[in-house]
Parts: sequence; C-alpha cells; structure tokens
Amino acid sequence: MKLHKTKLALAASLIMAGNVYAQNLPNVIVTAKPDVAEIEIDKFSSVSAVITDDTIRDLHAADLASALRNTPGTQISRYNPVGSFGGDEGGSIFIRGMGLSRPGSEIKTYIDNVPMYMPIWNHAVLDLLPVNGMKNITIFKSPQPQVTGNNFASINLTTKTAGPENGASGNARISYGSYNTVIEQVDMVGRSDDIDYSLAQGYSKSDGHRTNASGQLANIMGGLGMKINQNWSASVSGMALNNSVKDPGSNLSASPAVAPTYDTAAQMVTAVLKHSYDLVEGEFRVYSNTGKGNLNNSADWGTEDQPFTMQGFRWKESVTPWQNGTLLLGLDYDSSYGSITQTNVAKTSTAKTTLPTFKMTSPYVGLSHNLLLNSAWSLVPSAGVRTYQNNYYASKAAPYGGVSLVSDKVTVFANASKGINYPGMEGPALTAAVLTNTGGGVNFSDTWKQLSPEENNHLEVGTKIFPDKKSRIDMSLFQDTISNRYGFSFANASWFNYGKYTMQGVELSGQREIIPELTVFGGWTYLNNDSTTNLPYAPQNAFNAAITGYVGKFRLSVDGQYQTAFYGQNLNRNGSSNTQRMDGYTVANARVSYPIPELGKKGEVFVMVENIFNQQYSYRQGYPMPGTWGSIGLSASFN
Repeated sequence: MKLHKTKLALAASLIMAGNVYAQNLPNVIVTAKPDVAEIEIDKFSSVSAVITDDTIRDLHAADLASALRNTPGTQISRYNPVGSFGGDEGGSIFIRGMGLSRPGSEIKTYIDNVPMYMPIWNHAVLDLLPVNGMKNITIFKSPQPQVTGNNFASINLTTKTAGPENGASGNARISYGSYNTVIEQVDMVGRSDDIDYSLAQGYSKSDGHRTNASGQLANIMGGLGMKINQNWSASVSGMALNNSVKDPGSNLSASPAVAPTYDTAAQMVTAVLKHSYDLVEGEFRVYSNTGKGNLNNSADWGTEDQPFTMQGFRWKESVTPWQNGTLLLGLDYDSSYGSITQTNVAKTSTAKTTLPTFKMTSPYVGLSHNLLLNSAWSLVPSAGVRTYQNNYYASKAAPYGGVSLVSDKVTVFANASKGINYPGMEGPALTAAVLTNTGGGVNFSDTWKQLSPEENNHLEVGTKIFPDKKSRIDMSLFQDTISNRYGFSFANASWFNYGKYTMQGVELSGQREIIPELTVFGGWTYLNNDSTTNLPYAPQNAFNAAITGYVGKFRLSVDGQYQTAFYGQNLNRNGSSNTQRMDGYTVANARVSYPIPELGKKGEVFVMVENIFNQQYSYRQGYPMPGTWGSIGLSASFN
C-alpha cells in the first residue's frame, strides 16, 4: 500500500520548508525543553532522538519503558506498573513497526555502546536496563551502520561521567504511591585532578494492580577513570542488575495456582582506553556481560534456567584527513553463548542443552565532508559500508550514504542504508525448548543453520526547522523494505525464512515556548505497511503531546499519548496472520513539583499521577493496564 496523496503532499511541502543541522546552531536555543526527545542529525545524515536526564526525571521513569513513552515512533508493550517479563511480549520495544516479536528482535539495546540484552532469545528486556545514573538515552530509529550493527534500529543508554572541574555532585529521589509502589534512585559523579568516578544505585518495587502482578528491580553501577596524559585516558566500569517480575496471567481465564515468575540478573564489566589528538580521536572498549534468565512455575514450560555470556570489543577511530572531512573507521567483535536447563511442569525430569557459541566480526568505514557553498549554506555528503562475518551464517555488507543541506535556520537531509539482523542463540534454543517440552529430547534439528539474515533497505528524507529561538519543527518521511523475515514452526520445531513487506511512514513534531520557561510539544507518527501478517504494535496513527516548564515556582510536566487501534503480539512469529486486534486509547500523565532549596538546587517535593482520566486500555488481550494511580516523593541534590 502507498501513502495517500494528500499525506505525501503534506510531507513534501514540509521537506521543502527546510531545517537546522545541529552542529551549526550555536545561537539557536529552545530554553524550556519538553518531555520529548531532541532530534539530532549526524555527519552521515542519520537521525536520532535523545532523551536527557531531565526528561527521565519529568516522566518519573523507573525503567526504559517509562522513559520512552512520549517518543514519537516508539511503542512499548508492558503489563505491570513496575518491571516486565520475557514471555508473551511483556517487555518489548517497537520502533516504526520494527521489533516484530519474539523470539528474536530487530531492536538491539546498548549501555555506553556495549550490547546489553537477552542473547539467548536475542531480544531486549526493558526492565534489565537501568535509567537512573544515565546522562541520556539515544533512540536510533533506523539502521545506522556507522553507529551500531546487526539491527534495524537500536537504543543506547549513556552513563553520567564527571566534568573537567574538581568536585562532586549527586542526586537522590524517593517516592511512594499506589499499589505500594516504591521508587528510590541515587547517583553521583566526581573528579579529583586526573581521577574521576561515578556511582549510581536504584531500587523499584510494586505489588501491582492485579493479583500476582508484582515487580522488583534493583541495580548498582559505578566507574573509575584516569587521565594518563594530555592525549590519553583510561576507565573501567561495572554494573549489577537483579530483577523479578510476576506474570498475572490473562484475566480471560482462571488464575494459575502458582503465578509464573521471571527473574533476570546480569553483570557487566567494561574497560576503555581513549585518545584524542588534533586530527584523530578514538577508543578501544572491551566488555564482558554475564547473566541469567529464569522462568519459574510456568504451566506450559515448567521451569527454565538460562545462563548466558556476551563478550567482545568495540574499536572506533575518527580521523580528519583534510579540512572539514571526517573518516570513520571501526571494528566490532561479539561472542555469545549460554545454556537452557528445563524442568518439566510435573518436576519429574530435567534436560540441559548447551547452546552453540555465536561469533560476529563487523568492520566498518565511513567518509563525510562539509562543503561550504557560501556564507549561508553548506553541503554535507557521506558514504560508507559495514560488513559482517558470522560463524554460522553468510557474510553480508550494509552500505549507507546520505546528504544534508545546512544553513543557520534550516537543514534538509536524505539518507539510505541497509540493515542486517542475524539470527542468534534463539535458533537452537527454541528448537531445543520445544522438543524437550513435547518429549522429543534435546537432539534438535539443524533447520536454524539454513536461515538467511533478515535485511532492511531503508530510505529517509526530512527537514529540521528553527523558525526562531523559541520554536522547532522536525519532519521525516521514511520507507523500510524488509526481506527474509525468519519464523518458527511449533508443529515440527523448525525454522524458515518467509515473506517480504514494506513499511512507510511520516513523523512530524514541533515545539514552542509559549511563555518564558513553559514549552508545548506535539508529535504525529503515521505508519502504513503491506504486510499480510498484521504487524504487532504498529498503529496507523499515533500522537504525542507534552507541556513542560515553570508556572511560578511550580514545575509542571504533563504528557499524553493517543494511538489508533493496533494488533497485539504475534508470539509464534510463524508466518500466520496476527488476529489479536487491540482498541486505540488515550492516556495522560502529570507531574508537579515545588522547590525545596534546603535539599539542593534540584531539591523538590513532587506529585505524579499516571492515567489521569482512568482510561481502560491494554497492550494484550487479558492484560489490562492500571487505571488512575500516583505517587508522592522527594528529590535532593548536592554539588
């Protein structure tokens, strides 16, 4: 299906209106930022959305799902107030129709550019990613091979680090509310001459709005860095995460005698060596992630113990080969392995499957140049390629290119890129799990080895406009053509590639400072696809709105989301049509705070209310979301 002519005409007119290239806007400032992502355009004409720590605070976010709720083009699925769980799409991210379902996902998640997700099932887990202690969250809504590989879209969480001045600063927040919901977060950073450090800790829990809907999230992370000399620095960081969430089950059927529980834990250690010279800067980052996913007391699957390990490195160099030129060089390497131990429902038998080790080597190169056309305009062309070598699947290349026309007030951009998404451990893992569950033993078939990686040919044009210092307009028109989507047949425990579809869409957003320090925002995402399987979490129309800033001494943050009807999860991902159609909904949330100077510059007392109008809605049939609920809390800071 094609976009309607009227919508194409609107998109084209907005594109021709123009925009602003972020790197050339030192004098354009929108002072009161709303609860939405800031749009950035890089040197390769690729677009990303950045959520700051102030936005995380204003959204009262305890996890990634809450932090993303007002980002245009981004959908989430969740069932509980705190935490998510791995089965039945209870903790998934969907971006412009990508992230189609489990097992496997086209969306990858990272912390400081290091992969952090559930590698056994090759998908993100929303509650496994802490948002406290983060400087920002960047959402890449399309394949961007110059940034990350092996995905169609991605999300990167960047941790806070100390600035160049000596001293320490920190923040703390605690709140209590409906369903015995407690959120506690602390973070600090500091520097003493050539030594810098950081520490963050978070804890959230809730009894949930339904029986057996409780969740508990805990994390701690820290880092230590050292400036070796004028050009070189080194750092090491680590984190530990431990979460437990219950599955309340569908309210369309009888409650289980014992509720299934999803427990996830992970530990990450990263070491980084950086250098910076006049014409070259870069870093070498080595990491190791270990963890475990546990499913307990499932009526269908019994108990599963799923330990995993991910390790590898990231090397990146940015070189200035000539004036206004940028040469990007990099190499990523990842290795992942794990196992599954299944105990049947009756607890009469146990089977363990050691999964194969998957290895990926991915070098990339890119080149861009800022060509000054005159005193007002510049042209920025770019091109590059990322290649993939996988120890089980065919090698692939992902080229990309773009061009931006830039002025002080307007930027118009276009980009084209290929996304590659390789199958991982979910291939042998699901085969083994099904065969074990059905009594077929663990000698699983090798059909997963015959899979081809999924591919996405992405096209995007857009504009960024700053009409004045108080306003901003962003617009994108995009198309994604997906091929080789892979699926799984539960009937014979086999994998296969099938189908091809095209997703087209428009994203339009704008913001305006209506009075000093009070800004309004509005966003619209339109999706149109020709898939015959009814893609989950891809509403045709979705609207976002927010108003943020100060009214007197009070800080006000109101956000709302409306989306038309959509399809829920397609758990099996087996090529059949998804029939779980969900009603559209409108949800509004608000946070009001009052400063308490005795508690520091960011000291305040606040009240938060979610789902103000008690909207009845759900992301999956039988899993209603909470009605109106809220909390009250205190924040403090020091510096």
